[in-house]
Amino acid sequence: MKLLSFFMPGLCSAQPFQLRLLFGFQAALFLLLFSLASCSDLADPAQPGSLVPRTVDEDSSLPSLLVNGTLLHVETFGDPADPIIVMIHGGPGGDYRSLLKAKAFANDGFFVVFYDQRGTGLSQRVDASDFEDVQIMIDDLDALIHHFRMSEDQKVFLVGHSWGAMLATGYINQHPEKVDGAVLAEPGGFTWDQVEEYLSQSNHIDFFSEALNDALFPEQIFAGRDEHEILDYKAAYFFTFENAPGNTIGNAGPYPFWRSGAVALEAMIEIGETKGLDFTTHLQDYDTRVLFTYSELNTAYGQDWAHTVGSAYPHIEYQLIPGTGHELLYFGWDAFYPIALTYLNEMK
Repeated sequence: MKLLSFFMPGLCSAQPFQLRLLFGFQAALFLLLFSLASCSDLADPAQPGSLVPRTVDEDSSLPSLLVNGTLLHVETFGDPADPIIVMIHGGPGGDYRSLLKAKAFANDGFFVVFYDQRGTGLSQRVDASDFEDVQIMIDDLDALIHHFRMSEDQKVFLVGHSWGAMLATGYINQHPEKVDGAVLAEPGGFTWDQVEEYLSQSNHIDFFSEALNDALFPEQIFAGRDEHEILDYKAAYFFTFENAPGNTIGNAGPYPFWRSGAVALEAMIEIGETKGLDFTTHLQDYDTRVLFTYSELNTAYGQDWAHTVGSAYPHIEYQLIPGTGHELLYFGWDAFYPIALTYLNEMK
């Protein structure tokens, strides 16, 4: 099983922690135990939120929306009557915390919608059976847009990062008439063959490996905890690999997150490996210009791969975001923002 995309969580939710796997398994286990001891909120393992942050069904103070039978963590900024921008985070299994700089678009005459996808971030956890195929993610996005769109004249834009750019493209492939423009930031690929080729160029580990889990995570540490909490915590631990020395994707270090969605991640990977995916079947009919951004420091990507992936769209504009790696909406925001805003204003 391969890692479909990249995001940087830490061991304690309040303080992201960068683990260098080069230390070896014994050092890693020591650091894990040290981090557990240093997190003061882990005193009562039976309480939700003691190991990872609580989700919207566990904490009613979090902003949420019922979408297709499950509570999603949803937050909005700006005037609801303005053109809509839906921010779509990476993963699968990430969350929108590292995208929050994009709330600046609300000051530019846009209504900005953030959401943690089904089973990810602070959204309600669901069973693996909820993910029969990728269609559920597309349907959730469609329901979210339908909820916030006030009239047929209100324009809708999608801004997607990594897996989120793939999901945005999957949505456009099915509902081109509902999207007035899109900003795509380093999608791995729009077909499963492309995803596998991209992954072969980027660092990844089999972080659901049973042997690796057994070596690093004695189960007595997690006694009495919810299964989703355990899996999400383990996923967060292994995702730190992307910032290890020698990583190809160019991130400058840790970046903010809330909570990994391990079941959603594993389910989406399994769907890709067993059923494949192809988000390009109708893209040639999408007449709207799309902005495709890629980073300078992600050596696994580059201009050639951007053009290979983006060629599925008939009208596309490519923009290099300098001085940043894959997490270009966080580390490269100062360069990304004016480029994206120029495009969005032109399309508005």
